[in-house]
Amino acid sequence: MSAPAPKPLRTLPAVETLLRHPALGPALAALPRSLVVEAVRAEIAAERARLRRAGGAAAAPEALAGGAAARALAAGRPMLRRVLNATGVVLHTNLGRAPLSAAARRAVEEVARGYSSLEYDLVTGRRGDRGIGVERWLTRLTGAEAALVVNNGAAAILLALAALATGRTVIVSRGELVEIGGSFRIPEIMERSGARLAEVGTTNRTHLRDYERALERHGDTAAILRVHPSNFRLAGFTTRPTLAELARLAHRRRVLLIEDLGSGALVDLAPFGLESEPTVRESLTAGCDVVTFSGDKLLGATQAGLILGGKGPLGRIRRDSLARALRVDKLTLAALEATLPEYVDPERAARDIPALAMLHADEAALERRAGVLAERLERALPGARARVARGAGEVGGGALPLQRLPGWVVSLEWPGRSAGDLEALARSAEPPVIGYIRGGKLRLDVRTLTDDDALAAAEALGRAAGHPGA
Repeated sequence: MSAPAPKPLRTLPAVETLLRHPALGPALAALPRSLVVEAVRAEIAAERARLRRAGGAAAAPEALAGGAAARALAAGRPMLRRVLNATGVVLHTNLGRAPLSAAARRAVEEVARGYSSLEYDLVTGRRGDRGIGVERWLTRLTGAEAALVVNNGAAAILLALAALATGRTVIVSRGELVEIGGSFRIPEIMERSGARLAEVGTTNRTHLRDYERALERHGDTAAILRVHPSNFRLAGFTTRPTLAELARLAHRRRVLLIEDLGSGALVDLAPFGLESEPTVRESLTAGCDVVTFSGDKLLGATQAGLILGGKGPLGRIRRDSLARALRVDKLTLAALEATLPEYVDPERAARDIPALAMLHADEAALERRAGVLAERLERALPGARARVARGAGEVGGGALPLQRLPGWVVSLEWPGRSAGDLEALARSAEPPVIGYIRGGKLRLDVRTLTDDDALAAAEALGRAAGHPGA
């Protein structure tokens, strides 16, 4: 009489036994052993739970080892990875906003290789000032007397208010008490800065006399804050004073005029066929004492908050203890200092700074790129249908909210797979391809793909679908 078959749970291998399986060799060679051990334990625990729930025979050691290897590799893969942006949103906040220029990437790589002159003056051999190279270019390009770099746009306005208005009143129009992204709201930033908010006007109409009356009521006023509507628009029956009018009033009453420009254009965007945005130089020329804006929006560089203005207020901001807590690192400074010189020649900036190049990309070139992508996708995904169609991209990043960017997209269908299946497949590719679903089809907008990116996207989807050589 034959012996009874062992119970399925007892056939599961021990952790050390499974770790010796050849299928786990590459994972053990590439990853810390503890991470692979953790993955093996998780795979065995999952199989044990399945057997208790559904019964049946235990998975073969080969399957368990393969599952554990996949778990380990997934756990060891960085969460922050390069992706191919096929959304058509140029300054996509979730995808890192502005891509860096070739010059900025080279500068970051060079500085990251080892030590740097971050706070060392190579001429005198003494301690130097962090960020002086970026500040030199900012003042040269905008006419500002002084400049300072902090870690993002919200930090810039927070620091400016903390240094210049703590314990005092700051006057703001009700129509400008906005949320600037990530649930950060202007009134909350002002509260954290220690400044007291005085609202004037109404949501849609604020007159110069409203500011005048507020100045009469609040004798402790430190500043008037102007928030440029870079991520929103009020239309219809609206009015507000010009920046020059506010500057004259502020200076007559001996208070500061601070403007949060948000997206912060350094050049006029109208020649690109885009909605006009005030430039930093224009705000300073109009009489602003301090202007703040972001580095990774229309400037086209890395995340940073830029503060420009007169030497007096900038000196106070620089000396504030919060400035050290909000300062940026060497890689941010390297990217900024490599990007800013491009703006000496606006035509060069429009060509070499990726965000600007994408914003004014030639429609004929986009159509050709879409055609190549469609052809390569059908080759990489046998049986799929890729069609070139009209599309409209967006600026994104809280900049030019009403601007649409006419262009071309590739609409992808694959019999037997839903649009959701294709979107998930694209996200699982290496590198991941991020598109969007519209009309029951996966759409890939080529505005935010370079020619090389378009080819890489097709190849990545082919590999993800199991057709690497198609």
